[in-house]
Amino acid sequence: MSFLEEPPASPDVERLYDADTSGMGYVMNLTRLWGHQPAAMDDLQRMLDRAVSEGGLTFRQRGILVTACASTLGDSYCSLAWGGKLAGAADPGVAVASLTGDDPGDDPADRALAAWARRVAEDPSRTTAADVQQLSDAGFDDHQVFAITLFVGLRLAFSTVNAALGAAPDREVLEAAPPEVRETVTWGRPAAS
Repeated sequence: MSFLEEPPASPDVERLYDADTSGMGYVMNLTRLWGHQPAAMDDLQRMLDRAVSEGGLTFRQRGILVTACASTLGDSYCSLAWGGKLAGAADPGVAVASLTGDDPGDDPADRALAAWARRVAEDPSRTTAADVQQLSDAGFDDHQVFAITLFVGLRLAFSTVNAALGAAPDREVLEAAPPEVRETVTWGRPAAS
């Protein structure tokens, strides 16, 4: 599941596990990993939720940001999980395009979000005012651009912790993803058996 042992039982660990079990029917490998610091997972989720709210991000837009970011980083776990979610919210073609670095559809906002997430994930010190202008041209104001960037940065942190500590994508996540997404995600850690 990961390079760390199962976290010691505690009310907070049980709360995390119960949330997974009631929502998905199993405990995710990443939840077992974050069970070592449940408060950190809670704090991270609150910050992500705030960035989503401040940025006015739709579920589809979050999916585009996460898949573009995760695939650029080489994170198979989030690529599969959010690739599957994005395929359900949009269609598999949009998910595959976002995962492969192609334009995810005709919407200028979607294209700008995917491009920005990739630039930030590739090398944040090489972003330019022209990159930010693409977001502005797509209709995002400075407040939203900050929130979008915060969201991508937090997702990078989440993916980095999971990957560095060996959290393997759950078999259920792999099986839930449509075939087009499963065939596209060839990077990162293989799914747990």
